[in-house]
Amino acid sequence: MKYPRTVRVAVVGHVEWVDFIAVPRLPHEGEVLHAKEAFTRAAGGGGVAAVVLAELGAEVDFFCALGQDADGAAAAQQLLDRGVRVHAAWRSQPTRRAVTLLEQGERTIVTIGERLEPVASDALDWEILAQARGVYFTAGDAGALREARRAGVLVATPRACQALEAGPPPGVDALVYSGHDHDEADWARRLAGRARVLVETRGDEGGIWFGAEQGSWPAVPAPGRPRDSYGCGDSFAAGFTFGLAQGRSVAEAAGIGAERGARCLVRVGAP
Repeated sequence: MKYPRTVRVAVVGHVEWVDFIAVPRLPHEGEVLHAKEAFTRAAGGGGVAAVVLAELGAEVDFFCALGQDADGAAAAQQLLDRGVRVHAAWRSQPTRRAVTLLEQGERTIVTIGERLEPVASDALDWEILAQARGVYFTAGDAGALREARRAGVLVATPRACQALEAGPPPGVDALVYSGHDHDEADWARRLAGRARVLVETRGDEGGIWFGAEQGSWPAVPAPGRPRDSYGCGDSFAAGFTFGLAQGRSVAEAAGIGAERGARCLVRVGAP
């Protein structure tokens, strides 16, 4: 499916340097397993969304924080190679890593180290956000959220709950979360008054939105054999943000998001 109306969209959030390891099954305690394959990619919620937006044809600016280390440099270069303009605040702390086990279409994630987030006091080109038609916010402080609010449309994940709770309601146009993730669902309920619309994904059941308006969308069948659920939620959020930034309705934006989430499901590792 093609979406020809190109727009400028930004992501404000986090990126992690992730080792993806394909295993026949999850190991038992004390067991040694042989991995079928392994590779490393720039991922995390912000990194995934930025690449998906670039694949959709958007002009993408990604505001993030990275450690001044080999992992941070590699992550920034990989994102640049995928068509993302990276605006990174460089930290003395190490870039956050993660290990993701891929097993029969599911993923199990272990994060290592502190999540690095951009903050408003970072010397980044925040004024660019005023030129963006949309922003997807995954991490940052309340000041970074205020900067993101300058865009035409602001979509966020409830995993950025601290910044969202610190700002005045309604802080965002849409809050996207998984109904199958208990933490995200709990945070979304807490933040309900700070979003114009709440958007709940329900996997192969489609999803619903409610708040200032309400509705639902059907699931989009995966275009092949499901291989890995890593990044499906943020792929949906990226497509949804892209649709709203183009001026589409919530229903149309959800359709784009659902198509991106289904496409992610048949790929191995982060997009």
